[in-house]
Amino acid sequence: MIDTHTHIYDEAFDTDRAETIQRALDAGVTTLLLPAIDSQSLERQETLAAAHPDLCRQMMGLHPTSVNEQFETELAVVQQRLFDPQRHYVAVGEIGLDLYWDTTYLEQQREVLVRQMRWAEELRLPVALHVRKAYNELFGLLRQLNRGQYAGVMHCFGGSVQEAERAVEMGFYIGVGGVVTFKNATLAKVAATVPLERILLETDAPYLAPVPYRGRRNEPAYLKEVAATIAALRGITPKEVDAVTTDNARRLFAL
Repeated sequence: MIDTHTHIYDEAFDTDRAETIQRALDAGVTTLLLPAIDSQSLERQETLAAAHPDLCRQMMGLHPTSVNEQFETELAVVQQRLFDPQRHYVAVGEIGLDLYWDTTYLEQQREVLVRQMRWAEELRLPVALHVRKAYNELFGLLRQLNRGQYAGVMHCFGGSVQEAERAVEMGFYIGVGGVVTFKNATLAKVAATVPLERILLETDAPYLAPVPYRGRRNEPAYLKEVAATIAALRGITPKEVDAVTTDNARRLFAL
């Protein structure tokens, strides 16, 4: 299995990161994709990736909740690294729009997202999109970009079945994590409806642990619970889910 979105460089893993990685390997997780947040967490991300080059792959981008008046300074860091020929990233991410906590910087978030999506296009990299309470705004922005088909994933998907189908039509994969195991979760309907060939597995660790670990710190080893739930929803085996979603991840991120 490939955990296509995990923050195990986060401080939440400082006391047992090595054990967390071993549990992931024992659970059958062979690759961890590390999304960027901002310059504050960049050193931690880079240190982990350097320590485990066979396991970890990095993304580079500016998270929408890190966008404020100083976004130009943050974007300069992203641009410098993305275009550094000595560095390799599997995606521009995580980037996007987040109106859950605050709408103060919506226009700045739009500007930051558009610029990073243009860099992704220039570098022929996929994007990992973070979208929270902002699907209408995102689809409107994508219409304005008028690119037709996109390469990327809508990570930690939180929209409706109709929004998922719209995203798939535009070329996006749907990132499915622990929320799919929650009772009455809309994501379960999405995971049962969207073609398996457009689904990626993720944890978003340390956040959103699946049942039966809900409420605790999430970690990559719990990806097997996500795969098992998707399998049950679709009437297939976890092994089939693993095979197809792993192939999806390898294709999208050129792994």
